[in-house]
Amino acid sequence: MCRTGQSPDPGQSPDPGGEQDVDTTNTVFTSLLEDSAEELYEQAPCGYLSTLMDGTIAKINHTLLSWLGLERSRVVGRMRFTDLLTVGGKLYHETHFAPLLQMKGEVSGVAMDIKAASGRRMPVLVTSRVKTSDAGEPLLIRTTVFDASERRAYETELLRGRQAAEEARRQAEEARRQAEEARRQAEADRVRLQQAFAVLQQSLLPSQLPEIPGLEAGSYYHTASPDLLGGDFYDLFPLGSDRWAFFLGDVCGKGPQAAAVTSLARYTLRAAALHDADPVSALTTLNTVLYERYSSGEGRFCTAVFGTLEPHDGHVEVHLASGGHPSALIRRADGSADYLHTPGGMLVGVLPRATFTAARTRLLPGDTLLLYTDGLTEARIGPDRRLYGDEALRAFAAAQPAQGPKSLITALGGLLASFGDGLDDDTALLALGVPAPPHTRVSDELT
Repeated sequence: MCRTGQSPDPGQSPDPGGEQDVDTTNTVFTSLLEDSAEELYEQAPCGYLSTLMDGTIAKINHTLLSWLGLERSRVVGRMRFTDLLTVGGKLYHETHFAPLLQMKGEVSGVAMDIKAASGRRMPVLVTSRVKTSDAGEPLLIRTTVFDASERRAYETELLRGRQAAEEARRQAEEARRQAEEARRQAEADRVRLQQAFAVLQQSLLPSQLPEIPGLEAGSYYHTASPDLLGGDFYDLFPLGSDRWAFFLGDVCGKGPQAAAVTSLARYTLRAAALHDADPVSALTTLNTVLYERYSSGEGRFCTAVFGTLEPHDGHVEVHLASGGHPSALIRRADGSADYLHTPGGMLVGVLPRATFTAARTRLLPGDTLLLYTDGLTEARIGPDRRLYGDEALRAFAAAQPAQGPKSLITALGGLLASFGDGLDDDTALLALGVPAPPHTRVSDELT
């Protein structure tokens, strides 16, 4: 090798001193390679060891010794490879690793745990290869050991994350199950409550209207919400001596409190009518009872119409009074419909003394008297959500055939159904009338 880096002159003979320099350099380089290889083996970032075929350790590098915390003199020729392993590692080595190595001559990247002198366990990845002679005879086993602590930590963290995710999924599933169970329970409770409300609501109304000779009666009750008790009420009952009493009212508010007022109003009017059937007197008694019962606390009041019926040959005399209630509507046999106005009637139960307006009329064959609560006329209709109103009700009644109270109630029930969600208040209907002669009904049907 030329120290100047240039080729020698071919005309010159070789310099004996130059050949000596080359030999010295080669010797030093070889020595450096041997030192570097040994140092690389000893200080490698992974552990190296060589064992005899029975597992006795013949050679081990400094890296692995430092992991184990052992002196070389205590290991080489004195310990087997399996002595470095944990109990579980030994069992795995004997049952899986060693047989596989014997069959294949090489096993790579097997996870095990080695045991340090301090008792600390260290996760490692082990690769072993059998070195054989030229004749194919096994001579020794060379094993490389990689520190897998970071990998184990990663796997542990990954497992922890997977377990946390699984626990979160389980908790979410349990929360969904509990929410679904709560929803089903709430729905069941709501159904039971609706059924209880329906029973209670029916208890505030007559189960059926009585049969009255020479008269026909029909009724209807629309519940705006099955979850709330309404405050509308009506009744029809005998007074004796061919006289009958009727009433229809609307208590302010909804719910159990309104139901309590409804019950009190209904039974007060029935009792008052048996004592004095005059409509104004009956409403006055109801006003006194409600005012005395509720004036000291949260005020409770209602609107009401109370009246009496006296059938005669061919007609019925009607005497009624109103306390702040919408006027009764009369649909006559001739097809006209008009309100029986009772202006000036005051709300029932607001003041200790109230004024009520009375009115009289006569129902002839084919005439029908209609009482209703304001849920009907205050329903919202059309795109502009306007009130249905009194005039629309009058026109609707006039357009119906004179077929009696039950027919009119049926028609009004269909009208209420057509309002849909525009009907947001309970509505009670009570129709009373004198049946039209049979030939008149046939004529109306043909028309």
